[in-house]
Amino acid sequence: MSPPSSPPPPADERHAIAGAAGLIGAATLSSRLLGFARDVILARLLGATMAADAFFVAYRIPNLLRELLAEGSMSSAFIPVFTEYHTLRSKRDTWELAGAAFTTLLSLVTLLTLLGIVAAPAIVWVFAPGFHEDPARLHLTTLLTRIMFPYLIFVSLAALTMGMLNTLRAFAAPALAPVLFNVCIIAAALFVAPSLEHPILGVAVGVVIGGLAQFVVQLPGLHRRGLLFRWRFAPQHPGVRAIGRLMAPTLLGVSATQINITVSTVLASYFPGGPTYLFYGMRLVQFPLGILGIALATALLPTLSDQAARRAMDELRDTLGFGLRMILFLMVPAMVGLIMLRHPIVHVCFEHGAFTAADTRGTADALVAYAVGLWAFAGIRIIVAAFYALHDTKTPALAAGLAMLVNITLAVMLMRPLEHAGLALATALSAMVHVSVLLGIFARRLGGMDWRRVGRALGHALLAAIPVLLACAWVSGLAVWQRDDEWMAKGIMLLVGIGLSLTGYVGAQALLRSDEQDVLWNMAQRHMPWSHRREGE
Repeated sequence: MSPPSSPPPPADERHAIAGAAGLIGAATLSSRLLGFARDVILARLLGATMAADAFFVAYRIPNLLRELLAEGSMSSAFIPVFTEYHTLRSKRDTWELAGAAFTTLLSLVTLLTLLGIVAAPAIVWVFAPGFHEDPARLHLTTLLTRIMFPYLIFVSLAALTMGMLNTLRAFAAPALAPVLFNVCIIAAALFVAPSLEHPILGVAVGVVIGGLAQFVVQLPGLHRRGLLFRWRFAPQHPGVRAIGRLMAPTLLGVSATQINITVSTVLASYFPGGPTYLFYGMRLVQFPLGILGIALATALLPTLSDQAARRAMDELRDTLGFGLRMILFLMVPAMVGLIMLRHPIVHVCFEHGAFTAADTRGTADALVAYAVGLWAFAGIRIIVAAFYALHDTKTPALAAGLAMLVNITLAVMLMRPLEHAGLALATALSAMVHVSVLLGIFARRLGGMDWRRVGRALGHALLAAIPVLLACAWVSGLAVWQRDDEWMAKGIMLLVGIGLSLTGYVGAQALLRSDEQDVLWNMAQRHMPWSHRREGE
């Protein structure tokens, strides 16, 4: 049942969210393009060899802790508290909270890093059971884990800084920070790795330097706003304690997807090339997810937190509905495109050097399984942000626990018949369960959602995706993909397929008079040069 209609948030607020999401998306696009360049270089250098499997398992360990403590629970718990201080308290109180949070976080992640380095052999033993019969691969994975663990310190501080700047509506520097991360890894792979006996060690060093660069590049933005981090060890500070109370259940809630991916990586160690195929498959899914879905969630969180702090529940409900409609508008065509063009995309991007045709097939299988859940991966970010804005972390944690049980059960069931692709499919299906449970609980708590508008957005997205399906089917069926060379022609046809899909989708949404496309179009017009001239006249 839909709730009584309430006035939507001001149009300026919706445009501000869309504008912020556009800025974050543009910056993230730059990062993702460099990330693709990085992945192409690594695929060419490593293929799906023992060294590649060792690297991706080792990288998953600090990366999981990053999701749990930094970009996951800490950011989601910190932003609502910091927003409340910034909205309702003095500037001095706000900066004291920032200093206390910085010192506490630095102390915690430094301790975890030292423990992780010491306990690396035991950690790898747990994370890579499929490596137990291969001492050389087990030793290399342990060494790489020790090298990359300090990355956790720098990326955690970068996430804290990102949360502060996003709360202050400064989105550019945080969104551009991952660009430097990719630049550092690319430089290490090209200029450091070739000179080493084990080239993968150079790539691991690049990960650590990239994490440091992500933190340092954001400091000028804080400095311009009058904030310099000061050492203030005050774990009993009321704001820090509030963050801690929110973080405790959030450790599970916000990072369910990453935990599920980690479970898949652990089980994939039983299949040669499995960890590598899952990594590249998820990387391709994260391209539209990062540019569109996560960008929108990042832009929404400060608005949701502000509305929750003012107890403006009608506005919060409408903002969440807007976010869900935008997720469907953006993710449905991306999902169809990835599924239909999975082989051409993997072939053009990665099948070079040590990356073989068999590796392309393995990665494409992982990609199609992950892509089925693309809308759910993005939706989780939105709905979890709404719960955290209300300072409710227990409900997302319980839902995440259920999703994890579903993922583990399905992974064990599907890994035998489908191998690594079954693990990816289990992750996607568990994400669908996760987002469905959260949406049902949130709608009941706020007296319902405007499901009619959400359903209409879904219907429009599915109808408008028909041209995407047809264009991609035509391109993927061309004979050029059966030949070993002609890379220029293959690249051009892949771009043609993407261009036709985008044109067809936008045109179909225009015929359907999509509200979501109108919001994006109006936002784009506001940023056109002639619009500024008109306003100044």
